[in-house]
Amino acid sequence: MMEVRAVAKDTGISPRKVRLLVDMVRGKKVEEALALLKFTPTPTALVVAKAIKSAAANAENNYQISPAELKIVSIFADGARSLKRFRARSRGRASPILKRSSHITVVVSEQGA
Repeated sequence: MMEVRAVAKDTGISPRKVRLLVDMVRGKKVEEALALLKFTPTPTALVVAKAIKSAAANAENNYQISPAELKIVSIFADGARSLKRFRARSRGRASPILKRSSHITVVVSEQGA
């Protein structure tokens, strides 16, 4: 059983938002997952779909596995670096704003395995 991975690093989307879509496609066939994401009305779906397509392309080019046979074995979103910004508040104070980003990891494997 050959497992092939792809990682989309430093996406500008918080892990919490990405995990909603990642949980939706986990365990599905690659074609089915891409169809689901195509009709999901959020910009995050494009980033997740791109990572899945990348994993499928890696499997096809490096290991000659047909994309039709691939299934998403595991997919997860981890936190990446946060941009730290500050917002002016009353009485001369400042409050922090964290602009979070994430790493999306996709692992695909052959369907029969």
